[in-house]
Amino acid sequence: MTVENFDPNGTNHSFSLSRRELIKSVIASGVAVSAGSMLVGCGPGSGVQTGGVERLISINVNGKDRRVDVLPQETLANTLRLKLGLTGTKLGCDRGECGACTILVDEVPVYACSTLTHNVRGRKITTVEGLQAPDGSLHPVQQAFVDELGPQCGFCTPGQVMSAVALLNVNPNPTREEARQALSGNLCRCGAYDHYLNGVMRAAREV
Repeated sequence: MTVENFDPNGTNHSFSLSRRELIKSVIASGVAVSAGSMLVGCGPGSGVQTGGVERLISINVNGKDRRVDVLPQETLANTLRLKLGLTGTKLGCDRGECGACTILVDEVPVYACSTLTHNVRGRKITTVEGLQAPDGSLHPVQQAFVDELGPQCGFCTPGQVMSAVALLNVNPNPTREEARQALSGNLCRCGAYDHYLNGVMRAAREV
Protein backbone atom coordinates (compact mmCIF):
# COMPACT_ATOMS: atom_id res chain seq x y z
CA MET A 1 0.00 0.00 0.00
CA THR A 2 1.40 3.38 -0.99
CA VAL A 3 0.65 6.33 1.26
CA GLU A 4 1.15 9.92 0.16
CA ASN A 5 2.09 12.57 2.68
CA PHE A 6 1.88 16.28 1.86
CA ASP A 7 3.97 18.78 3.79
CA PRO A 8 3.10 22.52 4.07
CA ASN A 9 5.59 23.37 1.33
CA GLY A 10 3.68 21.35 -1.19
CA THR A 11 6.23 18.58 -1.47
CA ASN A 12 4.71 15.17 -2.09
CA HIS A 13 6.37 12.29 -0.21
CA SER A 14 5.41 8.69 -0.94
CA PHE A 15 6.25 5.65 1.14
CA SER A 16 5.20 2.04 1.11
CA LEU A 17 3.14 0.64 4.00
CA SER A 18 1.56 -2.79 4.26
CA ARG A 19 -2.07 -3.16 5.32
CA ARG A 20 -1.01 -4.82 8.58
CA GLU A 21 1.46 -2.04 9.39
CA LEU A 22 -1.19 0.58 8.68
CA ILE A 23 -3.67 -1.08 11.05
CA LYS A 24 -1.01 -1.39 13.74
CA SER A 25 -0.12 2.28 13.45
CA VAL A 26 -3.77 3.34 13.70
CA ILE A 27 -4.29 1.20 16.82
CA ALA A 28 -1.08 2.49 18.39
CA SER A 29 -2.03 6.09 17.79
CA GLY A 30 -5.48 5.51 19.31
CA VAL A 31 -3.97 3.98 22.44
CA ALA A 32 -1.56 6.89 22.76
CA VAL A 33 -4.37 9.43 22.49
CA SER A 34 -6.49 7.60 25.08
CA ALA A 35 -3.60 7.34 27.52
CA GLY A 36 -2.75 10.98 27.02
CA SER A 37 -6.33 12.08 27.69
CA MET A 38 -6.30 10.12 30.96
CA LEU A 39 -3.06 11.75 32.10
CA VAL A 40 -3.84 15.35 31.23
CA GLY A 41 -4.72 17.36 34.31
CA CYS A 42 -4.26 14.44 36.69
CA GLY A 43 -1.15 15.74 38.40
CA PRO A 44 -1.00 17.08 41.95
CA GLY A 45 -3.14 20.14 42.41
CA SER A 46 -4.91 19.74 39.08
CA GLY A 47 -8.31 19.96 40.77
CA VAL A 48 -9.87 17.44 38.35
CA GLN A 49 -12.99 15.72 39.69
CA THR A 50 -12.91 11.96 39.25
CA GLY A 51 -16.69 11.61 39.28
CA GLY A 52 -16.43 8.46 41.41
CA VAL A 53 -19.43 6.86 43.09
CA GLU A 54 -19.39 5.93 46.77
CA ARG A 55 -19.02 2.16 46.87
CA LEU A 56 -19.32 1.27 50.55
CA ILE A 57 -23.03 1.82 51.17
CA SER A 58 -25.69 0.72 53.64
CA ILE A 59 -28.88 -1.02 52.54
CA ASN A 60 -31.72 -2.38 54.65
CA VAL A 61 -32.38 -6.03 53.85
CA ASN A 62 -34.91 -8.11 55.77
CA GLY A 63 -35.02 -5.56 58.58
CA LYS A 64 -31.24 -5.27 59.03
CA ASP A 65 -28.87 -2.57 57.82
CA ARG A 66 -26.04 -4.16 55.85
CA ARG A 67 -22.83 -2.44 54.80
CA VAL A 68 -21.67 -3.66 51.44
CA ASP A 69 -19.14 -2.72 48.74
CA VAL A 70 -21.21 -2.07 45.61
CA LEU A 71 -19.99 -1.24 42.10
CA PRO A 72 -21.72 1.71 40.34
CA GLN A 73 -23.58 -0.52 37.85
CA GLU A 74 -24.14 -3.50 40.15
CA THR A 75 -27.64 -4.97 40.20
CA LEU A 76 -29.49 -5.73 43.39
CA ALA A 77 -29.71 -9.39 42.38
CA ASN A 78 -25.93 -9.70 42.29
CA THR A 79 -25.51 -7.80 45.55
CA LEU A 80 -27.99 -10.05 47.33
CA ARG A 81 -26.61 -13.28 45.95
CA LEU A 82 -22.88 -12.65 45.69
CA LYS A 83 -22.22 -10.09 48.44
CA LEU A 84 -24.83 -10.97 51.09
CA GLY A 85 -25.29 -14.70 50.42
CA LEU A 86 -29.07 -14.43 49.98
CA THR A 87 -29.33 -16.97 47.17
CA GLY A 88 -33.08 -17.41 47.52
CA THR A 89 -33.32 -14.62 44.95
CA LYS A 90 -32.82 -16.54 41.71
CA LEU A 91 -31.27 -15.28 38.48
CA GLY A 92 -33.08 -16.68 35.47
CA CYS A 93 -33.15 -14.55 32.34
CA ASP A 94 -31.19 -11.67 33.94
CA ARG A 95 -33.08 -9.22 31.71
CA GLY A 96 -36.32 -8.46 33.55
CA GLU A 97 -38.54 -11.02 31.85
CA CYS A 98 -38.92 -14.19 33.92
CA GLY A 99 -39.55 -12.85 37.43
CA ALA A 100 -37.38 -15.43 39.24
CA CYS A 101 -35.49 -12.58 40.96
CA THR A 102 -38.61 -10.81 42.28
CA ILE A 103 -38.10 -9.16 45.67
CA LEU A 104 -39.98 -6.44 47.54
CA VAL A 105 -38.78 -2.85 47.79
CA ASP A 106 -40.98 -0.91 50.20
CA GLU A 107 -43.52 -3.76 49.82
CA VAL A 108 -43.62 -3.32 46.02
CA PRO A 109 -42.50 -6.29 43.87
CA VAL A 110 -39.56 -5.49 41.59
CA TYR A 111 -37.11 -7.45 39.47
CA ALA A 112 -33.79 -7.44 41.33
CA CYS A 113 -31.88 -8.14 38.11
CA SER A 114 -33.07 -4.82 36.67
CA THR A 115 -32.62 -2.69 39.80
CA LEU A 116 -29.35 -0.97 40.66
CA THR A 117 -28.32 -1.46 44.26
CA HIS A 118 -27.35 2.21 44.56
CA ASN A 119 -30.96 3.14 43.81
CA VAL A 120 -32.42 1.35 46.84
CA ARG A 121 -30.45 3.01 49.61
CA GLY A 122 -32.78 4.15 52.36
CA ARG A 123 -35.54 1.78 51.25
CA LYS A 124 -36.82 -1.45 52.79
CA ILE A 125 -35.80 -4.58 50.88
CA THR A 126 -37.42 -7.94 51.56
CA THR A 127 -36.23 -11.22 50.07
CA VAL A 128 -37.75 -14.67 50.37
CA GLU A 129 -35.40 -15.36 53.30
CA GLY A 130 -37.03 -12.53 55.22
CA LEU A 131 -40.54 -13.99 55.14
CA GLN A 132 -40.21 -16.69 57.77
CA ALA A 133 -41.35 -16.06 61.32
CA PRO A 134 -38.84 -15.65 64.18
CA ASP A 135 -39.42 -19.28 65.15
CA GLY A 136 -38.52 -20.40 61.63
CA SER A 137 -42.03 -21.33 60.49
CA LEU A 138 -42.99 -20.64 56.91
CA HIS A 139 -44.94 -17.63 55.73
CA PRO A 140 -48.61 -18.53 54.98
CA VAL A 141 -47.94 -18.12 51.24
CA GLN A 142 -44.96 -20.46 51.38
CA GLN A 143 -46.93 -23.04 53.35
CA ALA A 144 -49.90 -22.77 51.01
CA PHE A 145 -47.64 -23.32 47.99
CA VAL A 146 -46.27 -26.46 49.62
CA ASP A 147 -49.76 -27.72 50.48
CA GLU A 148 -51.00 -27.11 46.93
CA LEU A 149 -47.91 -28.72 45.37
CA GLY A 150 -47.05 -25.46 43.63
CA PRO A 151 -43.28 -25.92 43.18
CA GLN A 152 -42.16 -28.37 40.52
CA CYS A 153 -38.49 -27.70 39.73
CA GLY A 154 -38.75 -24.84 42.23
CA PHE A 155 -36.58 -22.35 40.37
CA CYS A 156 -39.34 -19.78 39.89
CA THR A 157 -40.90 -20.40 43.31
CA PRO A 158 -39.18 -17.59 45.29
CA GLY A 159 -40.32 -15.03 42.74
CA GLN A 160 -43.84 -16.46 42.72
CA VAL A 161 -43.92 -16.30 46.52
CA MET A 162 -42.78 -12.65 46.61
CA SER A 163 -45.38 -11.59 44.04
CA ALA A 164 -48.11 -13.40 45.97
CA VAL A 165 -47.04 -11.82 49.27
CA ALA A 166 -47.09 -8.36 47.67
CA LEU A 167 -50.63 -9.01 46.39
CA LEU A 168 -52.00 -10.21 49.73
CA ASN A 169 -50.40 -7.27 51.55
CA VAL A 170 -52.62 -4.86 49.61
CA ASN A 171 -55.52 -7.17 48.76
CA PRO A 172 -56.00 -9.94 51.35
CA ASN A 173 -59.08 -11.31 49.58
CA PRO A 174 -58.31 -11.35 45.85
CA THR A 175 -60.29 -13.05 43.12
CA ARG A 176 -58.57 -15.77 41.16
CA GLU A 177 -58.27 -13.40 38.20
CA GLU A 178 -56.66 -10.75 40.40
CA ALA A 179 -54.20 -13.36 41.61
CA ARG A 180 -53.49 -14.37 38.02
CA GLN A 181 -52.73 -10.75 37.12
CA ALA A 182 -50.48 -10.31 40.15
CA LEU A 183 -48.41 -13.37 39.20
CA SER A 184 -48.41 -12.69 35.46
CA GLY A 185 -44.85 -11.33 35.62
CA ASN A 186 -43.53 -14.66 36.88
CA LEU A 187 -42.80 -17.38 34.34
CA CYS A 188 -42.87 -21.06 35.30
CA ARG A 189 -40.83 -23.45 33.18
CA CYS A 190 -42.87 -26.37 34.47
CA GLY A 191 -46.24 -24.77 33.70
CA ALA A 192 -47.52 -25.12 37.26
CA TYR A 193 -49.51 -21.90 37.10
CA ASP A 194 -52.77 -23.35 38.40
CA HIS A 195 -50.95 -24.88 41.37
CA TYR A 196 -49.51 -21.50 42.28
CA LEU A 197 -52.89 -19.83 41.88
CA ASN A 198 -54.44 -22.48 44.12
CA GLY A 199 -51.74 -21.64 46.64
CA VAL A 200 -52.53 -17.92 46.53
CA MET A 201 -56.23 -18.54 47.07
CA ARG A 202 -55.48 -20.93 49.94
CA ALA A 203 -53.15 -18.43 51.58
CA ALA A 204 -55.78 -15.72 51.23
CA ARG A 205 -58.18 -17.84 53.27
CA GLU A 206 -55.57 -18.43 55.97
CA VAL A 207 -53.89 -15.04 56.28
